[in-house]
Amino acid sequence: MLLVTSKIVSKAEGRVVAADDREEAIDAETVRVVARRGALRIVENRQGLVMAAAGVDASNTPAGTVLLLPEDPDASARRIREGLRGALGVDVGVVVTDTFGRPWRSGLTDVAIGAAGVRVLDDLRGGTDAHGNPLSATVVATADELAAAGDLVKGKASGLPVAVVRGLPHVVGGDGEPGARALVRGPPTTCSGWAPPRPYGRR
Repeated sequence: MLLVTSKIVSKAEGRVVAADDREEAIDAETVRVVARRGALRIVENRQGLVMAAAGVDASNTPAGTVLLLPEDPDASARRIREGLRGALGVDVGVVVTDTFGRPWRSGLTDVAIGAAGVRVLDDLRGGTDAHGNPLSATVVATADELAAAGDLVKGKASGLPVAVVRGLPHVVGGDGEPGARALVRGPPTTCSGWAPPRPYGRR
């Protein structure tokens, strides 16, 4: 399993743009504002992700520029997977990661924003726990757990953009696995159901 930070993917895909005003870049990447506190905006961006500042990053990039997220992170993960298969003859899962805050939680963690060849969700509904109790709501965000684990190796300031995870063959799938888009809850949602995710690029 290969975990790749979105920053290095964005740079490779030419998603570095000139921007004297980061706020203008955030405006351009925003589909809707979810919450606002002072200058901080939590928004839904073009990729359908709800996050701070639309994922527009002014760190680890030259002055006067900002980094945008990959246009389609799942497609980015598929290209990396296919490239590794062609160059090295290996079939590995790929997760593209980015840093998120969480509602009502302090601190940041990495999550999956793109994936290929990875079972991003482990649906345990219909099974039972160790005591025989039915599992009716347990769906594990496997790809997010992998992303967070990888960040413990990569770190935020060490300049290491890639981590390798071994020993989890049960989470590596085939080319037909849904990408990280399957992790996104689309509005409106209720406690009783999930809304279908919208395709990348649609508003």
